[in-house]
Amino acid sequence: MADRLGFEHIWTAEAYGSDALTPLAWWGAATQNVKLGTSIMQMSARTPAATAMAAMTMDHLSGGRFIAGIGASGPQVVEGWYGQPYSRPLERTREYVNIMRQIFAREDTVGFEGKHFQLPFPHGTGLGKSLKSTVHPYREDIPIYLAAEGPKNVALSAEICDGWLPLFFAPKDNQFYKDALQSGMDAGGRNNWDDFEIAAMCSLIPGADVDDCANKIRPMLALYVGGMGAKGKNFHFDVFVRMGFEAECDKIQQLYLSGNKAEAIAAVPLEMCEAVALLGPPSKIKDELALWEESVVNTLLISGPPQLLEFAADLVS
Repeated sequence: MADRLGFEHIWTAEAYGSDALTPLAWWGAATQNVKLGTSIMQMSARTPAATAMAAMTMDHLSGGRFIAGIGASGPQVVEGWYGQPYSRPLERTREYVNIMRQIFAREDTVGFEGKHFQLPFPHGTGLGKSLKSTVHPYREDIPIYLAAEGPKNVALSAEICDGWLPLFFAPKDNQFYKDALQSGMDAGGRNNWDDFEIAAMCSLIPGADVDDCANKIRPMLALYVGGMGAKGKNFHFDVFVRMGFEAECDKIQQLYLSGNKAEAIAAVPLEMCEAVALLGPPSKIKDELALWEESVVNTLLISGPPQLLEFAADLVS
């Protein structure tokens, strides 16, 4: 339906259950036009070479429709699920993308000497050798998008990647993110914004009662603010604090971490939901959509049942 209605992309994600690539390949086989993006492949789940191989394979199978969305995730998942170190995620991301770019370019055998990744591995049998992919990429410039929330990581996306994937973007914080992105573009020598995509996830929930619509995303916000990470080390929490919801976030986190999840969900204020989502009657949604259109965001990633696609298509037609 997304393909038929003219949507630009479809995206899949992974946390600690389903992987992102398998369902995207399944849906990619049944579509012709939509781009296929991962939002996100977690870097700790795969070596840079494995991610590059998957990207090249998906790009071939789809005829050049793949977008490699990657992200560092957080220490809870990286260390608890994957058993990998989380230290210095920005430095690790920079090395990771460098290796992926080398593999895509296929100009020479791949060698890298970084603080986090070394190719060939120097502490093994001594038999490792620099290699070049046996597969010629369908495109040497497969786009890489970075999921980021903190200002330094957002800047890094604009410096070394082709797009930014914000999870909780609020149009009222547009200048904060615009400044972070511009600093990254300056560092990377990028002269304009035309070749950089900002694809923001946005819950789109139409309905007559705004608060009832908000109830559909309160559990997610309570989970991310209250339970996705540890106290004092939760990047999602920090995003909403920057929006001005520090007292509310403290209460949600305290309730969630003490096991009172229902109360934590009820403590998510309507204003917090409306800051990052489009909720309520179609006329209200259309009015608020203008704020997103005026921001740095140029793509909205929406999720929901199939009928939401028809609603969204009518909304922007």
